[in-house]
Amino acid sequence: MIKKGIILAGGKGTRMSPLTKAVNKQLLPIYDKPLIFYPLSILMLAGIRDILIIVNKGQLNQYKKIIPNGNNFGVKIQYLEQDHPRGLPDAFILGEKFINKRNVCLILGDNFFYGQNLSSILKKCTQLKNGAKVLLHKVNNPQLFGVAKINGKKIKQIKEKPKKFISDLAITGLYFFDSKVSGLAKSLKPSKRGELEIVDLLNKYLKKGKLSAELIGRGGAWLDTGSIDDFYKTSNFVSSIENRQGFKVACLEEIAFNKKWINQKKLKAAIKFYGNCAYSEYLKKLVKI
Repeated sequence: MIKKGIILAGGKGTRMSPLTKAVNKQLLPIYDKPLIFYPLSILMLAGIRDILIIVNKGQLNQYKKIIPNGNNFGVKIQYLEQDHPRGLPDAFILGEKFINKRNVCLILGDNFFYGQNLSSILKKCTQLKNGAKVLLHKVNNPQLFGVAKINGKKIKQIKEKPKKFISDLAITGLYFFDSKVSGLAKSLKPSKRGELEIVDLLNKYLKKGKLSAELIGRGGAWLDTGSIDDFYKTSNFVSSIENRQGFKVACLEEIAFNKKWINQKKLKAAIKFYGNCAYSEYLKKLVKI
């Protein structure tokens, strides 16, 4: 059972400059909530309560204003500052002490997931005992992504941005690894662009026959908010869902309350913290104020 999770929320966010010159991308709004709420909600839906958030150096105080330590969500949150981006596997090197030789989940801070069956998929993934598991999503333009060729749920081949078609199943920014991940990440060599590559790490598990997958099926959504266009498409998606159906996506207090991680007292404290806003009005419905 995976009980530890890492959110990689560093990076320069250059594709969204000048917006990201002063504010970290994960603190910008996706509709009515900061982007960081969405990956955090995925870890919480997976039942993960011990969480490390890796942020850019100098931006820690910005995060602590909105997410101090996780107590208000019934989880434990720690932070680590990153000097500069060194690639996704660096999260397992920086977070080695946090991981403490346990199995761990990594989610990218700019990835958005949504789907009715998502909780059950996450539950399957957290049952990982050894090896690694990735979440796959079908895409129309596989040449823009890292993709996986599968047989059942076993991955047979992975390729970064393939020029020739091998699969239309993109590897999303949600990964599950066993306790060996930090050691394997340390053994990686930087690529031509000077970073450690997640595909190289996954290939180490693939060569041992220990890389598997879960698929986000029809009706599920995975969006990468790395560009301005994708960022606002995601915001519009959340707006449409919330206004049509009347419930909020990634309401952290609601997830925690439904899981009985927090009580009504914590909900009322959250309402006071957020002040007079639509988010607070939604929380009031949960405590029937």
